[in-house]
Amino acid sequence: MSPSEVHAAVRRSLAAGLAVRYDDTIFPNIRNLEEFLIHGLKYVFVPDRGELSRGIPTLYAADPLRGKYSDTDEPPPVWPDPTGIVRGMAFSPLYRSAPKAAREDQALYELLVLIDALRGGRAREREAAAAEIKNRLEAYEKSKS
Repeated sequence: MSPSEVHAAVRRSLAAGLAVRYDDTIFPNIRNLEEFLIHGLKYVFVPDRGELSRGIPTLYAADPLRGKYSDTDEPPPVWPDPTGIVRGMAFSPLYRSAPKAAREDQALYELLVLIDALRGGRAREREAAAAEIKNRLEAYEKSKS
């Protein structure tokens, strides 16, 4: 993301109450962020699903959900990416540069997988993702206290 995109996103987050400013520092508003992620994200960032393509696994095909819901013979969902090594059904990433960022940061990749489960997963995937996101947000909040 460009600096101007980041600045605009932070400004929108503050206006929406997803972040708060204390002195000169901006912090996430954990309760509002949790509510938005679990209940609103799927309406704002609807995923596009496409054809069989090469890419990076997401949803139940990637950690932290991998292996929990793999009782299907369908090709796994993937973010289309020319450097990806898995063939599966295209599932649009949250942001166009997400696959590149995920390759460079495993923790971010896991969060994006959980977000994808909330955006377009089946009911049990959404439930597992919501529980995991709640746990991670609580851990973050405790670490900042």
